[in-house]
Parts: sequence; structure tokens; C-alpha cells
Amino acid sequence: MEENQHQKSWWKRNWKWVVPTGGCLGLIVLILIFAGSLFFGITSLMADSDGYKTAMMRAKDNEQLVTLIGEPMETNGMTGGSINNSNGFKSVALTIPIKGPHGEATIRVEGEGVGDNWTYQVMNVYVDNEDTIINLLEQNTQDIDLIE
Repeated sequence: MEENQHQKSWWKRNWKWVVPTGGCLGLIVLILIFAGSLFFGITSLMADSDGYKTAMMRAKDNEQLVTLIGEPMETNGMTGGSINNSNGFKSVALTIPIKGPHGEATIRVEGEGVGDNWTYQVMNVYVDNEDTIINLLEQNTQDIDLIE
């Protein structure tokens, strides 16, 4: 006489390792999503700042910089620094890596402002492999200071 054995379902056989593994993997995925969202949010905040926009506009309009690294000019990696806003008083200190077809450079921006009025203390471009600093704050963009 054959006895029909009812075999347990896959879930009943494997739940003891699926629950902890799935829980850990789920937690890891949630942490990665949170970290990615935080990174994207901070990067977007810096790219939307007045200091970033002003520096990029002046860099793209600077003939010497265009000659040295070429066009089109775009960011080259992650912008670093800080942006503070306290009771309408703002400050920015950014390092923006940029590149063009002929080379790379780094823009350093430091400034402060109230509302939409900004004063920049530093807005320099350090051109890699050229030992050149271009001051983007000067009206005459043809002045290039060599690093001593």
C-alpha cells in the first residue's frame, strides 16, 4: 500500500533562511537608496547655488580659460564645499572641477550675501598642468597671474 506523502511547500521548507537574508538585503537596499538620495540632493543644492552659477558663467565667458581647456566646458566630478543660509545671510565656499577638450581646471569660489546680493572674495580658476591662476572677479579677463 502506497502512502501519499504530502511534501511541504517551498516557503515552509526555506523560510528560516529566506527571512533573515531577505531582511538584511532589504535593509541594505534601503540604506543605498537613502545614501543616493542624500548625495543627489546635496549635489543639486550646490549646483543650484548662486556662487556655482556665477562661477560657471564667468568661466565659460573667460577667453583665456577657453583657450587653455577648450569648449565645451563642463563639470568634471563632484563639486565640494559648503553652503550656509542663516536668517537671510548666505555664504558659499565651493570647489568646482571642470574640464574641456584640451585640459582640466578647478574653480574655487568664496562669497557671502544677503538675499540676492552677493559679494565674492575669491573666484579663481586653477588650470591643471599650466601653473596658471585666472581671477574671474577681475573685469579685464585677460589678466592671468602665474603661480610663483
